[in-house]
Amino acid sequence: MAQDMPPKKNVLFILIDQLRADCLTGALAEHVALPHMRALMAEAVTFENNYTVVNPCGPSRASILTGQYAMNHRSVRNGTPLRHDTPTLPGEMRKAGYLPMLFGYTDTSQDPRVHHPNDPAIRTYEQHMNGFQEMLEMRLEMSYPWRSDLLSKGYSFDTYWDLYRPVAVGGGKPALNDPAPYRAEDSDTAFLTNRFLATMPAYSDKGWFAHLTYIRPHPPLVAPAPYNRMYEPAKLPLPTRLPSESDEQALHPFFTAATRNSTPASAVLGFDDLEPTDENVQCLRAIYLGLASEVDAHIGRVMQFLRDNGQEDNTLVVLSADHGEMLGDRHSWGKFSVYDAAYKTPLIIRMPGNQAQAGTRRQEITESIDLTPTILDWVGQDIPNAMDGASLLPLLRAEVPTDWRQYSFSELDFGDPEAPSLWQQLLGTALSESNLSILRDHRFSLVEFAADLPPLLFDHHGTGEMEDVSQKPELQGDLARLGRQMLRHRMRNMDHTLSLHSITADGPCRQTRQRLGN
Repeated sequence: MAQDMPPKKNVLFILIDQLRADCLTGALAEHVALPHMRALMAEAVTFENNYTVVNPCGPSRASILTGQYAMNHRSVRNGTPLRHDTPTLPGEMRKAGYLPMLFGYTDTSQDPRVHHPNDPAIRTYEQHMNGFQEMLEMRLEMSYPWRSDLLSKGYSFDTYWDLYRPVAVGGGKPALNDPAPYRAEDSDTAFLTNRFLATMPAYSDKGWFAHLTYIRPHPPLVAPAPYNRMYEPAKLPLPTRLPSESDEQALHPFFTAATRNSTPASAVLGFDDLEPTDENVQCLRAIYLGLASEVDAHIGRVMQFLRDNGQEDNTLVVLSADHGEMLGDRHSWGKFSVYDAAYKTPLIIRMPGNQAQAGTRRQEITESIDLTPTILDWVGQDIPNAMDGASLLPLLRAEVPTDWRQYSFSELDFGDPEAPSLWQQLLGTALSESNLSILRDHRFSLVEFAADLPPLLFDHHGTGEMEDVSQKPELQGDLARLGRQMLRHRMRNMDHTLSLHSITADGPCRQTRQRLGN
């Protein structure tokens, strides 16, 4: 007999690649127009202290979609395989009767043990996660449907990467903020949204789950007109930084590689000799904000679709980012850093029937691994013990659990198994010790390294991330306390996939204990 269909509850899970939290709540918020995301905030609950638990893209999405810390799923780099038997959001949603639809990408590196060596699935770190129905392939390094769409419209390009280089309108050498070689209505962001909107109307008669993932504002930083010059660089605030790169590097040995690894030239194509002048830095920051505004415009179209089709009141909308972007802060770009700009991400959740909390902002510490448990909890599906995150439904209802976490935990692997990374070369670290962990509570941020390197301690009641206070005598007690907390966190959150099961004389114990909170 066929199982009953799931109730008509929809889930729209939107991830924006590399969007800084302070574009919505923070230093950049007043300098960028994001009217549709702000309108969503007015109808939703915004979590202002949300952090990704790992960088970069592939690992961060692995954590988001498995609900696991990187220390458990171990897909710690772009290209590091994710175990094929790891419980995931799409897999659990299938158990709840949903077809998990993916519009975009998950950057999942497949387990080579279950694929033939010739399988294309293990020839790219951008493979989609098992369990998803890939409705549209939109991967940064592939995007074949988008390429075909451009070709069918008469665009021509010698190589795919030419699409990410600005072009001078009148010919000649392009400027940094000249437009992309395509019109705004033909951009990757527009194409993804068009395909989503063209697909979803037929699914309105049953509960659906869609994961919509936007590449932008991820570099290379190039935007179609008018977004390429939507913001005037001179009117933007300068990055948060010490006076020079050498000052940054003097803080800790880690930062020499961090500043050299990601320069302004690394954020754009066709400008290999780009100097890190304030003019160039501000220009790139302006393009980034223009790309964020472009994504916002299309999110507005998606939200209008829900309203026009009468699905607004039965759709859980979760909007976040996989990680942040340094954007010139601390003389760095990208996300290989220890600073909040690379880890703090926006999180907005609009839950049907929660109008009493509409427009509220929560200050509790939340993590990217909480998103999958939240979605599963809302549709009524059990949360596997393998998942480290916690459902946010109580916080959405303003019911704070007494044992809610008092800190966040993030990881970064800066090694490379194929060839020694710049960090390995400069620090002399072995592959297994080329990683760090970050613990943040309401006052301090502690950075510990697996290698024999000194820790970093930032005091947010003082000068924050502008000064390492790990050597101050009066803070040695706090340093030791946070170190113990980090150790205990790892001990408490070791992999629970099977650790709460029992094998008995009668066979596997089916009455497994549910995992306790963090």
